[in-house]
Amino acid sequence: MDLRKLNRSKMYWGIRALMYKPFFGSISFPSYIGKPTFISPNKRNLFLGKMVRIYPGARIEIVDDKGTITIGNNVSIGQNLHITSYYGDLYIGDNTVISGSVMINNNDHEYKNIDRGITDQPLVYKKTKIGKDCFIGYGAVILPGTILGEHCIVGANSVIRGKFEPYSVVVGAPGKVVKRYDASLNRWVKVTND
Repeated sequence: MDLRKLNRSKMYWGIRALMYKPFFGSISFPSYIGKPTFISPNKRNLFLGKMVRIYPGARIEIVDDKGTITIGNNVSIGQNLHITSYYGDLYIGDNTVISGSVMINNNDHEYKNIDRGITDQPLVYKKTKIGKDCFIGYGAVILPGTILGEHCIVGANSVIRGKFEPYSVVVGAPGKVVKRYDASLNRWVKVTND
């Protein structure tokens, strides 16, 4: 695809974002939303900062009227994102880059009653937050209850859940911290997991 055609597409995506403005909780400009993108009926609970770039194929679901998704300023979201919020806030901080085919959610099905199918059991909310200046690699899964500190890097195809300190590199399934930034050494330092 040549650059002129891509820029023309982005112009249309920006117009599309403008058309969504009356239906969202808020959207700041310039931002754009690629097509096709599915955004659930609870659009009023979606809050987008300035320069949010959502590429085609995203599925953004807010399951009920108490769930919210807040995406900060200057966030880039790659193609085929799937993000789901139920009951509480799901937050993505400023200057974060989310690669393609990433899944992020703040809810899970309860599975306490073995006499009922999983879809017949209640959804459970767990606070989920991605700090500012993070990078989420291609195909990563951010499970409910994950709190990523600022400047975290999540490796491609990682599956993570838990609380991660700022300036951590998290990889694998399940995700483990393999490096942390050491300000006194001015570099990333390997972490040994016992």
